[in-house]
Amino acid sequence: MSALPELLAQLDATMADARLSDDERRVLVHTLREASPPEDGLRQLRNRAFDLVRSRTADPEQLSLLKWLEGVVRAIDTGRSPDSVTVRSQAYFSPGTACLQAINQQLRTAKRAVDLCVFTLSDDRITAEVLAAHRRGVTVRFVTDNDKEFDRGSDVGQLRAAGIPVAVDRTEAHMHHKFALFDGARLLNGSYNWTRSACEYNEENLVLSNDPPLVRRFADEFDTLWKELQAS
Repeated sequence: MSALPELLAQLDATMADARLSDDERRVLVHTLREASPPEDGLRQLRNRAFDLVRSRTADPEQLSLLKWLEGVVRAIDTGRSPDSVTVRSQAYFSPGTACLQAINQQLRTAKRAVDLCVFTLSDDRITAEVLAAHRRGVTVRFVTDNDKEFDRGSDVGQLRAAGIPVAVDRTEAHMHHKFALFDGARLLNGSYNWTRSACEYNEENLVLSNDPPLVRRFADEFDTLWKELQAS
């Protein structure tokens, strides 16, 4: 079982008196070392810490300073060395099933978290794998655009019905991304729309990469969109 809920609860508890005591810090460090959370888990902890402070801050100037600090921390995270990670990338093209198979393979092997950010989803072969990941306990979040949300064949309703949280861009502009993150460690990104026509007819591409700075940059973008669209 993931130790992330325990870590998040510990973090919340330390905010009760707005002070991180030495004992609380030691317990938090011990839990982190024991759990050895993956990159996406550390990112969630960092974001929760900023959210806790933001919820207790009303002064606009202080909020601006907090936003500056959050941006600096994200820049440091993005710029840090990937250490011993061997960067691997693979390109896929359509028409044909290469892109479809790449997406479904990542969905099948995801263990902790899947963040999907796509303009449209109407290929039921992909939807079936998203739902299967959700059923086996993987945390799934889905960001999409309202332009295609209720189109004939759209599978967004199936995700909602299954209990998967969905954030929708309802502005006049479009949320036109097509990327996905798996376990905070792998990125799929490209022109490929998650539709049957993209698989069968269109000239499209997908790139799979585990490059840490690249994955972190897309993860930060997903988190930004998630907060903005959830609040809208």
